[in-house]
Amino acid sequence: MRKLSVTNSVTLDGVMQAPGGPDEDRRGGFEHGGWAAPFNDSVMAQKMGEGMAKKSELLFGRRTYENFASYWPLQTDNPFTEVLDNTQKYVASRTLGEPLPWKNSTLLNGDAADAVAALKEIEGPDLVILGSGDLITSLAERRLVDTYTLLIHPLVLGTGRRMFADGAALAQFTLIDSVPTTTGVIIATYQLSGTAVERNSS
Repeated sequence: MRKLSVTNSVTLDGVMQAPGGPDEDRRGGFEHGGWAAPFNDSVMAQKMGEGMAKKSELLFGRRTYENFASYWPLQTDNPFTEVLDNTQKYVASRTLGEPLPWKNSTLLNGDAADAVAALKEIEGPDLVILGSGDLITSLAERRLVDTYTLLIHPLVLGTGRRMFADGAALAQFTLIDSVPTTTGVIIATYQLSGTAVERNSS
């Protein structure tokens, strides 16, 4: 079975909403879009480049896919566009239809968790999720995510959509890698443990 990993930027209070730009995602009146940009540095670029260099396929929810598809194919001055264009991309959505606008994109039909569970059983490269908070929530409930690489930013926003919201599926993880950047970001990789912690019944 191939592995499924998540790579996302989060704040100290767990917010993952709109790290890239002011208008990326204003749901709920969110006004702090673009919060991650001031923390970029060469360490982060190198670490993310290492991840991009690994053979993998991408998995998106609808909103993140549309954001990426409207931006990355138009960029010509960075090393990531060609990689993203040529990578196989799967999209979990009940509203999008084929053909999808970005090349090498395939729509997953039906229940997202069922579709991803079946996808993991198919021989091929490991799968990586970028963004896609709602999709992560549904997959985490089924324990389908094997590892999380979190770029933990030294920032508290106090508002915004969190990766693990109240009521998230109970889980326990093992830290398998940790890299600090020059701007105070910790790039931490956590692996899902074999046994989840039990809820305290007292």
